[in-house]
Amino acid sequence: MRVGVLGCGVISHTYLTNLRRYPQVSVVAVADLVTERATSTAAVHGVEAMTSPAGLLERDDIDLVCNLTVPQAHADVTARAIDAGKHVYGEKPLAVSPAEITPTLAAAATAGLVVGCAPDTFLSPGQQLARRLLDEGRIGTPVSAAASWLSRGHESWHPAADFYYRAGGGPLFDMGPYYLTVLVNLLGSVLQVSAVTSTAWTTRMLVVGDRAGEHFAVDVPTHVSGLLLFESGASATVQMSFDVTGDVPRRLEIYGTEGTLYCPDPNGFDGDVGVYADGERRQLTVAADGDQRGIGLADLADAVRSGRPARASAALSFHVLEVMDALHRAGAERRVVDVASRVTRPVPLSPDEGWLG
Repeated sequence: MRVGVLGCGVISHTYLTNLRRYPQVSVVAVADLVTERATSTAAVHGVEAMTSPAGLLERDDIDLVCNLTVPQAHADVTARAIDAGKHVYGEKPLAVSPAEITPTLAAAATAGLVVGCAPDTFLSPGQQLARRLLDEGRIGTPVSAAASWLSRGHESWHPAADFYYRAGGGPLFDMGPYYLTVLVNLLGSVLQVSAVTSTAWTTRMLVVGDRAGEHFAVDVPTHVSGLLLFESGASATVQMSFDVTGDVPRRLEIYGTEGTLYCPDPNGFDGDVGVYADGERRQLTVAADGDQRGIGLADLADAVRSGRPARASAALSFHVLEVMDALHRAGAERRVVDVASRVTRPVPLSPDEGWLG
């Protein structure tokens, strides 16, 4: 499947490097609103640079658009790609809100086009092992879970971090998809949520890059403490923050009637799996092949070819988006919010699937 990459920011280099390992996809061209950025990115990776995003969408030799634009543009770019007759795989989140992406997903279904979305880190060896152990009953029946990602924010390292603090950003929409996608992959659909949200600083300052010293407004909650109820009856606490100073360990744990599962960091492809059962904790070493970000796009390409559902699917990413939107609303309105959508847990990866190359 011939791929066009739209958006040449930091993450594009990871995708363009990783997609070379999958024989069923090939990158044809890249484009960006900043032509110079597209040109330099194309030169590094040996692909063609387009002078405009519209030009990339118009090309007949592109089957799938990899949407790596900023979150605020995700829904619009996906809609334009669907209108152009392309399949789409995008970076998370799927959109800023469920409402803005719903018509596009309906249009894609009508046109027979497939939409997928990151994160695909739930397909990492460690997360797939965790799924297998849970499905085998190694910790009994899942009762609850705990997930947390706490930091001081992205302005310490990102030269244009202000977009992380607009609609579609914040710790929940930026980092939450990694944790929530793993939780849904393990525990199934979320039924309802409640939350407490806050914003420690209404303005922040860029620290690195050409704009260092520039202040910007914060438009979204920067600390979210949520409680999720799953359709299975299990629950989970979720804490995401840009307001915490210090080296705080990331955590994703599943608690069952017979033991506990310690999952690797969901924002990566390496990391071992821990299991506490039968009175002892064991660490299971997992062989990882580096950062495989983009495996979800390769899986989508194979899914289109074979007629099966994609794993990093629109249904999964929409459900996660609705959960995040519900958490923000629950915090703002101080009430329990129902989650309307339901999703089937993705089929686990099999080591002998030919598309893995």
